[in-house]
Amino acid sequence: MDYFQSQTLKHPLKCKKRLTQDQVMLLETCFNFNNKLDLGQKLQLAQQLGVPPKQVAVWYQNKRARWKSQTLEEKCKSLKHRLESVLKENERLEREIERLKQDMTLVCNIPSLSSSCDEVGSSSLKFHGQNHHHMDKEIYACFIGGEGGEFERPEGHNFFDPSISL
Repeated sequence: MDYFQSQTLKHPLKCKKRLTQDQVMLLETCFNFNNKLDLGQKLQLAQQLGVPPKQVAVWYQNKRARWKSQTLEEKCKSLKHRLESVLKENERLEREIERLKQDMTLVCNIPSLSSSCDEVGSSSLKFHGQNHHHMDKEIYACFIGGEGGEFERPEGHNFFDPSISL
């Protein structure tokens, strides 16, 4: 007997039947409930479907592999989206820093206030009591650009009133 004949006798060709939609739906439902089967569940499901237990085991194995790939792909997409959001926010913050540096340069170049900007990053905050911070009126006016500036409260509050804390 040659090699081909011995292999054919050991593993006779079996016609693997395709699963019907109803069988696949039942397998999907069972998989969603439990993605691993023990021997008893596999035999019961195979009997219920009318297929060999090996076919049920292979279907579960393939489904777990597809499920894992799909889950990883979804996580990857989610992380890419989060990365894009963080990069956009970082870009926005860098532009804001540049704008604030330019504003600070303008404030530091005002002759009457140059002494308050001798060091980079210094501010002219005054502490009035516990946790109350107020900016000098002139510096604050430079930042908001006078009346109706970007930082003015819409309700018409006076930011220069010492009773209001920032």
